[in-house]
Amino acid sequence: MKKKFLKYQAQTTDYPLALEISSAKGSYIFDKKKDKYLDFVAGVSASNLGHCNEIISKAVKKQIDKYWHVMVYGEFIQEPAVKLCELISKNTPKCLSSTYLTNSGTEAIEAAMKLAKRSTGKTKIIAAKNGYHGNTQGALSIMGFEERKRAYRPLIPHIEFINFNCERDLDQICNDTAAVVLETIQGGAGFILPNKNYLKMVKKKCEKVGALLILDEIQPGIGRTGKLFAFEHYQIVPDILVYGKGLGGGFPIGAMTTSNKIMDLFKFNPILGHITTFGGHPIIASAALANLKETLESGILESINSKEQLIRNLLKHRYIEEIRGRGLMLALIISSKEIAKQLILNALKSKLILFGLLFEPKAVRITPPLTISNKELKIGCQIIIDELNSL
Repeated sequence: MKKKFLKYQAQTTDYPLALEISSAKGSYIFDKKKDKYLDFVAGVSASNLGHCNEIISKAVKKQIDKYWHVMVYGEFIQEPAVKLCELISKNTPKCLSSTYLTNSGTEAIEAAMKLAKRSTGKTKIIAAKNGYHGNTQGALSIMGFEERKRAYRPLIPHIEFINFNCERDLDQICNDTAAVVLETIQGGAGFILPNKNYLKMVKKKCEKVGALLILDEIQPGIGRTGKLFAFEHYQIVPDILVYGKGLGGGFPIGAMTTSNKIMDLFKFNPILGHITTFGGHPIIASAALANLKETLESGILESINSKEQLIRNLLKHRYIEEIRGRGLMLALIISSKEIAKQLILNALKSKLILFGLLFEPKAVRITPPLTISNKELKIGCQIIIDELNSL
């Protein structure tokens, strides 16, 4: 199967992990040899409630027997999508009242960029250096890492970059700015938290010049930091909120939430301002609805801080310079990129799944399912310590 995987399925690197999967359940993934691997990655912050969660599985199976795709987005009333959008609205600030469901977080970013320009009548978008929002043309244009996008220029014009957490750079936000797009917690850069009051200062400057603040919560959203959305930690509310990954419980989805006033601009001049065939798909929406309900009602959010602290207490080693991030969105910053890479490869041999980050070669991702037990965390952390000791 590996030969066919490399031959027929398009690859993104010459060195995939190439683990052949048989099944997955809870915090574990099983290969074709029936070996089980403890998952400290959760599909890159996507499978928040673990693999093959029974509540999500039941919701999907129930919907499959009713109907699948019946019409393009926004024409027919489909209960799973409506209920999902309603539940989101009830658990976000009042101004975040209308949700557009997409097929991925990146698609939601594209829609948000369009909506910001439509809403303000301006064209300049400001993003952060080392920020990551996806790989399509618009999202790539606001990626703050030239090495990864140089080959695909020319990209969208009127994009400028600021340094994340740099108050001085906020002077670039001016009257011709349509939007500022930031990750609430910078992901690919190494899980960098915003400094105290930084996001408040960005929001204040946006309000002063009539720009919109778009927060990308594709990674930290849906409970990963201990709150439903990470912006809740920083006492601000974005004009447009973008998220995905963890919303679907392992199914592909993205979403953009804003006010009804702003969202309604997609309805005229021109009509059909943003359209999608499969956005809001009833099976995917059913999975997301079950996932979101369980996240909100199970008490899982209250366990995130203690799990973070457990990880921080267990992962102390001379090769670990620091642990960045918040909740179960953590990154080990290793003393060298060579050791970080070897840790990931050696851990896999010891049946622990780890992964890196896009722009920080010394980082090792720790983003397990939110449902992971303390026992499982202890097992995984001990493997990490053992592997570091062997290097």
